[in-house]
Amino acid sequence: MDIRTLLIANRGEIACRIARSARAMGIVPVGVHSSADANARHVREIGHSLLIGGGAARDSYLRIDAVIEAARRAGADAVHPGYGFLSENPDFARACQAAGIMFIGPTPETLEAFGDKARAKAAAIAAGVPVIAGAGDALTDRDAIAARVQEMGLPILLKAVGGGGGRGQRLVNDHATLAADIAAALREARSTFGSEGLLLERFLPEARHVEIQIAGDGQGRVVHLYERDCTLQRRHQKVIEEAPATGLPDALLAAMRADAVRLGESVAYRGLGTVEFLVADGAHYFLEVNPRLQVEHPVTEAVTGLDLVELQLRIAQGAPLPAQSDITLHGHAFEARLYAEDPAQGFAPSTGRIVSLSLPGGARIDSGVDEGDSVTPHYDPMIAKIITHAETRETALTALAHALGHTAVEGVTTNRGFLLALARHADFGALAVHTRWIDAHIETLAAADPAPVWAAVAAALFVQMGRVEGCPDPWRRRDMFTGWRLGLGTDEDAPWQSVSLSRPGAAAEEYRIGPIGADGWLCLRAPDGTTIRLALHEIARGVWQLTQQDTVSMLHVRARDGLIEIDGPQGRHLFHAAPPVDHAVGAGAAETVLTSPLTGLIVQVLAVEGATVAQGETIAILESMKMEIPLRAQHAGRLASLTIAEGAMIDRGQPVAEIQPEE
Repeated sequence: MDIRTLLIANRGEIACRIARSARAMGIVPVGVHSSADANARHVREIGHSLLIGGGAARDSYLRIDAVIEAARRAGADAVHPGYGFLSENPDFARACQAAGIMFIGPTPETLEAFGDKARAKAAAIAAGVPVIAGAGDALTDRDAIAARVQEMGLPILLKAVGGGGGRGQRLVNDHATLAADIAAALREARSTFGSEGLLLERFLPEARHVEIQIAGDGQGRVVHLYERDCTLQRRHQKVIEEAPATGLPDALLAAMRADAVRLGESVAYRGLGTVEFLVADGAHYFLEVNPRLQVEHPVTEAVTGLDLVELQLRIAQGAPLPAQSDITLHGHAFEARLYAEDPAQGFAPSTGRIVSLSLPGGARIDSGVDEGDSVTPHYDPMIAKIITHAETRETALTALAHALGHTAVEGVTTNRGFLLALARHADFGALAVHTRWIDAHIETLAAADPAPVWAAVAAALFVQMGRVEGCPDPWRRRDMFTGWRLGLGTDEDAPWQSVSLSRPGAAAEEYRIGPIGADGWLCLRAPDGTTIRLALHEIARGVWQLTQQDTVSMLHVRARDGLIEIDGPQGRHLFHAAPPVDHAVGAGAAETVLTSPLTGLIVQVLAVEGATVAQGETIAILESMKMEIPLRAQHAGRLASLTIAEGAMIDRGQPVAEIQPEE
């Protein structure tokens, strides 16, 4: 059956990605959107999109009836689910079949088998694939789970049978927290995956995560597209992926590929899928099967030269699989996931409007947002995937670090600095990492990346641009420079300009800039008292020459509304610059009102109005962007009022509770 019109039942970067391959094949793509996504990039890029419901995913992208009706209205021959949402839902695949619409993915039976971790593990055992030791049956009784853990010993992983994509896993290290861990795992399994069943598995503390991409024709023939290494993870969520896996014995890689193919053949697998393994002590163990397109599929495309979305669509139309001997590897590729999240605040999601978005050239960028778009609390906060490809791993990793260094986002806090620290870390370069490596180094990796020299340059540019834009006399530019004052320099009679400067998501700091000397040099005083000397000269509109000591750098500068973007050989940097008065904060009384840091859903209230709470005690649990975030008391005291209830939606900044400090 030929596909003429394809409904893309997804959003964001993957919807844009699927649409591009469909158009290249002569297939007309049609999108869907929620009310919150009416102006989203995927709606603009696809060009024809149908409204399927409200902003929350459960009211739109997870509504099988709404998606099927949209496919009918569009006259679609097929539906591509992308990843996430309905991509692994067997009921959705059946609904497509009943409506006479082709589902781009495995059969409903395959989705059922691999969507349940207990059944997937049983299928792997039946196919002769090695698995991790543990309790393979799905358990729902808290006491039974606790008893089984006591038998097996710690550490143990509690895994939701319906989990996937790194979610639904909880590591238990301490018997003292076992009851709370079991309760939280069961709650997440029920609310997120619709089933309370948990599997128990022995925890492998220093394993690598390697996955094999497979493709099957549904008739029993399966090929592999080699492997991806997804070892760099934070709390079971992939951060940076690469292809192929290196530093492992050829025999081990060959065994994993053969096992993945054999497992696919045992179920007559149709379409694309990924068989995931953990590798430890020279052995590999089955983890799960993701029966869909993976987020990290671009690295496989880079090293094989294949378009995996095109391959999916051709398989669905009955085209034969490529011969295994024709699928070869070329070079090495990396993918970094750029998210709107704050590493310094426990990777809490960051919502808001993207005021400025600068993504690097020379790399493949898969993005679902543009400058001016908003990151909402309803969906995954991914901004872009940054992919690099080169002949060697070292060169590809260097290219990734360069690309991340030239990425800048303002309006939301991102994990760019965290990704850059990873790409530059010697342990990652030497492959001396495991799935828990990030967690062991999180404090240094998540620290804000310092750039004192570039902050000084931004402050100097703020002053310099003010001096050259229409009024060379800074004393007369009171609209922009209210901070000029005397007596702050080393020379008693030298006028110094005071500028408040902040990086996105960071507090403002004050820099002091002296007058331009006769030799064209500026003297700046950093917040820590360090003196910096530099010279700046605009040689063309937006192009500045920076001289520091004996080094000259060419900078491309964009400035608007106090936001200065500097793109130079060492990377791209964003700063807010303004006279200090713009950042003045009055002293006030001690904060007594606890407010929500994000927009989201209150899933549990743990405190009672009138009770005494300790500093750091959890008042309630907020769910936002698929994460559970504890709302904790900022100080000890009496809970004077509680303004929330379980099941309530609250906005960012909305009061949660008033805590009166104890006398």
